[in-house]
Amino acid sequence: MDGANEGPEGAEAGVDRPAGRIVVGVDEAGRGPLAGPVVAAAVVLCRPRPAGLDDSKRLSRAARARLDAQIRRRCTWAIGVVEADEIDRINIFAATMRAMTLAVGGLCDRLGCDPHEVLIDGNLTPQGRQPDWRWPARAIVGGDAIEPCISAASIIAKEHRDALMRAHAVVHPHYGWERNAGYGTPEHLAALRTHGPTPLHRRSFAPVAQLALF
Repeated sequence: MDGANEGPEGAEAGVDRPAGRIVVGVDEAGRGPLAGPVVAAAVVLCRPRPAGLDDSKRLSRAARARLDAQIRRRCTWAIGVVEADEIDRINIFAATMRAMTLAVGGLCDRLGCDPHEVLIDGNLTPQGRQPDWRWPARAIVGGDAIEPCISAASIIAKEHRDALMRAHAVVHPHYGWERNAGYGTPEHLAALRTHGPTPLHRRSFAPVAQLALF
């Protein structure tokens, strides 16, 4: 799954980081949908980093796909996935923390070492919340728009999850997942009322549970 790694990025313009310091960016995709997994990505940027990095939600589909390909080819990255049944079992917050932990653990295996710091989009980190988390971590609200390594992680996570949902849509064609990625759009809710939930639906989420279909 790794792309070719041109070396982790140490010092960035405007960021006070000693050369050789390994900093990982982490973000997730899929906390809100009614179906499918939550996906986290962890990225160590390469030098020079891909141009145009930004919050994945602010990028066009074409720009996001282009950057996703560059990050995968040139940087070091890993993905953590937690499926719907585990989301139902442990709740979406714990599942998100778990996906982040899996992603950083996978990245460390590829790097062959632990990072100096992990930067996470949001206001909370898995530190103290996941038993397997062992790395210094810092949460940054809006980090996917201001920290390039988090921006890269947001792109990888979203593109990976969207691809998963497109594949699931082939097997479960009624719900429009290739268009709505599992979010609770009117199309998706109407299909739920007609066809009921699939094994990929999050049965602990109110819009699914309240349909009283199971």
